[in-house]
Amino acid sequence: MNPFISIRRELHKIPETGYSEFKTQEFLLQYINSLPQDRLTVEKWETGLFVFVEGISPVKTIGYRADIDGLPIEEMTNLDFKSEHLGYMHACGHDFHMSIALGVLTQSVMNPVQDNLLFLFQPAEEGPGGAERMLQSEQMKKWMPDQMIGLHIAPEYKAGEIAAKPGLLFANTSELHIELTGLGGHAAYPHKTKDMIVAGAHLITQLQSIVSRSLDPLDSGVVTIGKLESGTVGNIIADKALLSGTMRTLDPDTMIILKSRVEAIANGIGASFDCEVKAEFNQPYYQVYNDETLVSEFMNFASESGSVKVIECEKAMTGEDFGYFLKEIPGFMFWLGVDSPHGLHHAKLNPNEEAIPIAIDLMWKYLSRNQE
Repeated sequence: MNPFISIRRELHKIPETGYSEFKTQEFLLQYINSLPQDRLTVEKWETGLFVFVEGISPVKTIGYRADIDGLPIEEMTNLDFKSEHLGYMHACGHDFHMSIALGVLTQSVMNPVQDNLLFLFQPAEEGPGGAERMLQSEQMKKWMPDQMIGLHIAPEYKAGEIAAKPGLLFANTSELHIELTGLGGHAAYPHKTKDMIVAGAHLITQLQSIVSRSLDPLDSGVVTIGKLESGTVGNIIADKALLSGTMRTLDPDTMIILKSRVEAIANGIGASFDCEVKAEFNQPYYQVYNDETLVSEFMNFASESGSVKVIECEKAMTGEDFGYFLKEIPGFMFWLGVDSPHGLHHAKLNPNEEAIPIAIDLMWKYLSRNQE
């Protein structure tokens, strides 16, 4: 078995959520410390790592990011190496991302390339967001890359396929949480209460008018309320309602419009139902915008390598905090095909492990292509 498939399986057993990736960090450190250290500098950052690899005759530094956190999902795969942490799973492929990064790192240590390489093992991609904070760290300032690269597994593409596009790849995103507070009471005396289930229902309905009536029809946006919590039993009028959802746009200015309209509608509901309404926007992620020149060069290189099939994909409303790196540093992200019938964040996600050595080989060839 390929050693990095074995590493993936070990990492798959120990999923941990954002800024709690202690076992994951320890596992990564143990492996990295087993490599020759003469060109390596390793520094911890929170529960993540920076790994700097000195080049032979560097003219630039290339950054390569792998996210390391898992999700609070109960795994339902029945794999021999399924999660040992009940209620948690690597359901977004970060175990793949880490094992691929370790494979590329190993190659770069054993066969040094011309340029410096900076490997970022980033915590908290799934939340509350590690990229923006990592970008502001002292280590990042010390080793600031001239280019950034990242990949993400894609169940809809086959192993041996990659997909990317110049320009916008992933959307701007923001979590949305709204709390409504009124006055509870007996169901037989509604006039003595302030019913937050009714208020919440009206709020949800009005929020759906934002995209259709406040955005340019040629623009794009999503406002989704995926969770509503309210009430206890059928004959008690609820005094609270909690709404949770997500907003996504293809333009950062459009996100400003969405937030403004949410606040205005929430205030209107507060006045209409004589209740208190608080809206919070958490975990904002900036769009992933691929540098057109760099990603085109990469796609051409990958196609000419003959090792993968290259597909030019469409942009998606997916969110990824890798966008914060690309906001400040030119670079790109691409989809790596893993051919799974179950999608990202699904309890039965089972990516094709053949994609791991394919990705390592492709990235190693790309990073070493300028060898003299």
